[in-house]
Amino acid sequence: MNPKIDSKITDSEWEVMRVVWAQDKVTSKEIIEVLQQKKDWKPATTKTFIGRLVKKGMLHTETEGKRYIYSANLNESKFIKGILDETFDNICGKEVGNTIVSLISKATLSFKDIEKMEKALEMKKKDAVEEVPCTCVPGQCKCKDHNCSSGH
Repeated sequence: MNPKIDSKITDSEWEVMRVVWAQDKVTSKEIIEVLQQKKDWKPATTKTFIGRLVKKGMLHTETEGKRYIYSANLNESKFIKGILDETFDNICGKEVGNTIVSLISKATLSFKDIEKMEKALEMKKKDAVEEVPCTCVPGQCKCKDHNCSSGH
């Protein structure tokens, strides 16, 4: 495992990572084949993105004869959770609920997904507050425009 991972990745790098996550261990040839079907990228384009992901520490490389085998240094669910945590840490606390509602509204969900969410919401009711406090410093949000009680 690389000690330092730069998890800021581009949309194109996401495409490569999704192949690696789906396959666990994969060669550049296998990544190229999958992405040629979806993106019609030239092999050199895909290899460029693989190289960037290796430099960022997202991909682990091992050799098997003359072939390089790639695997992820972060599992997909931890990676996505980290991105969401970072996003929620960077927005006003008062906007987190609206953001979650927006995500749910845009998503296609199964009945099982909805059932899990309903259970999670039921559990959240135990810790719910009347109003979520603003987590910003003055000038970072528009809470003052919404008669926020945090004094902005």
